[in-house]
Amino acid sequence: MRFQRYGAQSMVLPLRHVLLKRPGRSFGDAFDDPDHGYLHPVDLSEAQREHDAFVAILESLDVTVHLLDAETDSPDLVYAYDPMLVTNRGVISLRSGKPNRVGEEEPMEAWANEAGIPTLGRIEAPGTVDGGDTFWLTPDIFCIGRSLRTNRSGAEQLAHIVGGRVEIFDVPYGNGPDECLHLLSVISPVAEDVAAVYLPLMPAAVWELLTEMGMRMIPIPNEEFESQGCNLLGIRPGVVVMVEGNPKTRVALEEAGTEVHTFSGREICVNGSGGPTCLTRPIVRD
Repeated sequence: MRFQRYGAQSMVLPLRHVLLKRPGRSFGDAFDDPDHGYLHPVDLSEAQREHDAFVAILESLDVTVHLLDAETDSPDLVYAYDPMLVTNRGVISLRSGKPNRVGEEEPMEAWANEAGIPTLGRIEAPGTVDGGDTFWLTPDIFCIGRSLRTNRSGAEQLAHIVGGRVEIFDVPYGNGPDECLHLLSVISPVAEDVAAVYLPLMPAAVWELLTEMGMRMIPIPNEEFESQGCNLLGIRPGVVVMVEGNPKTRVALEEAGTEVHTFSGREICVNGSGGPTCLTRPIVRD
């Protein structure tokens, strides 16, 4: 398929097309290398079943799913949000701050170019940027987190390529380089004026911006942070997909008027510390 239109400068506008990578050989071997940071040996068959169930939910919600037909040595390519950004003017190839993920952007960019989406820019060394440190607060406000995966050079390069209003925030050190703390680890927009947030690790400047914009914040409880309770994929305003096992967060979302869909993500989400947003690279939102 060649796209006549593309761009996903929102986290909550209706999701039309999305790119995913089904778990394969590399994901199955992820626990073999401690540097990958997985919590336990991967059950690849279960991971694939979980991913298939996730795809089925997306398709039931009228999202067209495209699967990346590529296998690299990095198990983390499954987390397709991180290597590439899709703007209204083309794709931006990112460069991960996690060493084993450098190069994941190449098959992603190749897929986009073959689909008719041009390359707008690339993050060059020594810059590093993980997609998980980026999100659109509104179609005109782009947010970047400076973290252990996204450095100053990368953030400045990306801000220049994206243009317009870009807000850069310092992400807390958290538990250090052995664990992944992205900006999107602590915030998930749910609607134009609602976001789920993990307040203990949220940059104060993000809280300040959300408050200035009059956004309602739904706090994520401590016990549901590591189980990806704060990692929600917005399908359209007030409709999200999340990982099972976060009942307090689900109740809080539903009480706020949000429609919630869940799937089992023990292998593809919790094991590798990446939720449903991480699994997806939105191609078209409008």
